[in-house]
Amino acid sequence: SDLQKQEERGELLQPLIFVLLVLCSVLLYFKVSLMDPGFVKPEEEEGEDKGQGVVLPQIPGDIKPRRCGYCLVKQPMRAKHCQLCQHCVRRYDHHCPWLTNCVGERNHPLFMIYLSVQLVVLLWGGHVAWSGLYFEQSWEWLQHNIFLLMSFLLILIFTIVVLLLLVCHLYLISCNTTTWEFMSHHRISYLRHSELENPFDQGIILNLWRFFC
Repeated sequence: SDLQKQEERGELLQPLIFVLLVLCSVLLYFKVSLMDPGFVKPEEEEGEDKGQGVVLPQIPGDIKPRRCGYCLVKQPMRAKHCQLCQHCVRRYDHHCPWLTNCVGERNHPLFMIYLSVQLVVLLWGGHVAWSGLYFEQSWEWLQHNIFLLMSFLLILIFTIVVLLLLVCHLYLISCNTTTWEFMSHHRISYLRHSELENPFDQGIILNLWRFFC
């Protein structure tokens, strides 16, 4: 049959890989949006501060962990209360409206993987849409290709957004800082009173290693 001949020629491999990437992207979306981003539990001890390790001595000693004014838990270093989630989140990065969930200590690496897979899917889809366009200066051509042209433009917009978001997050991760710390440096006590501009920075390689591994 025609399907068997296409399989023998390897013509079905690329569509299959594309479908698997789309499926992987959807599964990652639900995983990141539904998982615990690192909520601070009320029963956790005051001195427990995961993920800071050797960088804590660089923070001024007069800065003490404070109690959140909303949920009344003792906030570890780099935690922040999210009023949309109604929880304090460890290593809070931002609240993502697309995920309807916070990006924090636990789901930030998966969020980066999700963005990477999504970017590959968008680039692939954009290539497919572009390859189907044959431009002609006629009204009849526009009527027959308007849907494909709009699809390509929409894919292009999303590709630019995802690419910029991925690059920005990779830069922040390489500096061992978060979106919240980068945007609100002047309002965060442990950064405002620190002698170093970024007391958590341990070099690009070690920052990336600690984040992803």
